[in-house]
Amino acid sequence: MTTQIFYSDEFLRHDNPSHPENAQRLKTMIQEIKKTFTTQEVEFVEPEILPEETLYNVHSTEMVERIKEMSQQHAMSWIDMDTYVCKDDFETARLAAGALLQACENVLLGEADNAYALVRPPGHHATRNQSMGFCLFNNAAIAANEITMKNKKVLIFDFDVHHGNGTQDIFYDRKNVLYQSTHLYPHYPGTGSINETGLGEGEGYTNNAPLTYGNGNKAVSKILDQVFLPIAEQFKPDLIIMSTGYDSHHLDPLGGLKLTADFYGEIIAKYQKIQPKIVCTLEGGYNLNWIGKCLTCQLGQMINHPVKTKDYTEENENINHLIQNLKKNLEKHWKI
Repeated sequence: MTTQIFYSDEFLRHDNPSHPENAQRLKTMIQEIKKTFTTQEVEFVEPEILPEETLYNVHSTEMVERIKEMSQQHAMSWIDMDTYVCKDDFETARLAAGALLQACENVLLGEADNAYALVRPPGHHATRNQSMGFCLFNNAAIAANEITMKNKKVLIFDFDVHHGNGTQDIFYDRKNVLYQSTHLYPHYPGTGSINETGLGEGEGYTNNAPLTYGNGNKAVSKILDQVFLPIAEQFKPDLIIMSTGYDSHHLDPLGGLKLTADFYGEIIAKYQKIQPKIVCTLEGGYNLNWIGKCLTCQLGQMINHPVKTKDYTEENENINHLIQNLKKNLEKHWKI
């Protein structure tokens, strides 16, 4: 089994040490990968930059030009109170998007069984018209959009503690991309209610499971087994993109959910039964003591080298009412 990891030291250039989304996140993850796996188990690939014109297939001209202009400044600048832009970030962000697209293409071509785009800046909050929430361009949306141009169907599962409003926004009226998300609600960015299910021909192709504070492994597992996976099986994706947000871990400083490190591997195992062609892309996760372990637990399942930790926490298992409402909202579109 071949697992490719798309990574470049260029991703470290996007950095603000006083910000939770900083370069040390990737440094910690790379160290944990090299400590846990051999070079025979994972293949590191230097990514290729995304052509500028590809950005316009997903994002507005005004948005792209704004990032381009801001990244030409010598000093760090801010899009909003959360989202910073460093010098040359126009290139760094395109490299991140290019890494994920290249990973997806390699997996579809059979050059790898699965892959992980270990990239920064993250992407799932970037909408068609607005960079926000630490994100400049929407890596998952850019890659998924390009893959659908090849007459392929893509499933995006997002387990970040924050709802991927940008990814939802971009595919809300489309049926060739199935967007599934588990996230804390209400929480930043305020989207992701159970009633947001899509628009027009895309109705039913947005599946939101808004979790309450303290929900963890058992709650997410029930949602996947009873709602998301049966829908995914009917959708029959050619590729799965996973927006991996380790801020859903129970010790994350920006979190509120109770997932454990081992469970991230279980998520992969569940979706592998639907489609083994899985490509992960890094979103959130800010506890430097745990993000590396969360990552290796997930990678371990991808390369058939199980990694276990002694990570445990109590959780709020109250989820039955949410599942009933999810089924009620989606049963007119899917057999669940």
